Amino acid sequence: MADLFSMKNRVALVTGASRGLGRDMALALAEAGATVLCAGRTVKELDTTARAIDRKGGRAHVVTMDVTDEADVVAKVAAIVAKHRRIDVLVNNAGIVHRQDIVDTATADFRKVIETDLVSQFIVAREVGRHMLARNYGRIVNISSVMAVLGRASVAGYVSAKHGLVGLTKNLAAEFGPHVTANAIAPGYIRTELNVPLQQNKEFSDMLQRRTAAARWGKPEDLRGALLLLASDAGSYITGHTLVVDGGLTTILA
Repeated sequence: MADLFSMKNRVALVTGASRGLGRDMALALAEAGATVLCAGRTVKELDTTARAIDRKGGRAHVVTMDVTDEADVVAKVAAIVAKHRRIDVLVNNAGIVHRQDIVDTATADFRKVIETDLVSQFIVAREVGRHMLARNYGRIVNISSVMAVLGRASVAGYVSAKHGLVGLTKNLAAEFGPHVTANAIAPGYIRTELNVPLQQNKEFSDMLQRRTAAARWGKPEDLRGALLLLASDAGSYITGHTLVVDGGLTTILA
């Protein structure tokens, strides 16, 4: 059974690998045997991720890439394929959040979130997908959120983008099958740099723990099992699916 989840001899591209969930996902894929291409804009932080993988005996390479710059994505994906000859797994993880009530949110701020959290995922999946289709193999894992199935005040752009990402995932599955799968992971509230204000809000944190079956915040490593399932041959018959990993939050929240 372990062979089904093995990433040995696979090349995985992880966007937003400089910190948080992206860094932990890069580590998880490397520990499972993959060569991980750590993509993002901040070289220093990407180097930190790559060094952490190296220290554990894994293989990692830094790829400076701005997912919001279409020309850069096109060029970098082509360069990766030329150098590594393959991209077996894409983890579309890069994302941002803007916290502000709708009536106070500038259109430019809303658009920035949509561009980063949805349009860029489309562009990266399209470019990598072309290569995967040519090879008749690929695993695309989009990182969505419980905000794809819920709504929450003050993060309209984020909620809209994550809902859209679920729809994009379904379309990727419909068009890229049968040899390329496309799925999404919808994490619950995971302790990362992205949601520090919520972690520091005692009222919110207490509510979250009361209304989550697991009675706690999630940790980045809580997503590793779901990631390896969808990125490996173990998930070869799963596509177009959004796997919610939230400690039971969306099941019992009322």
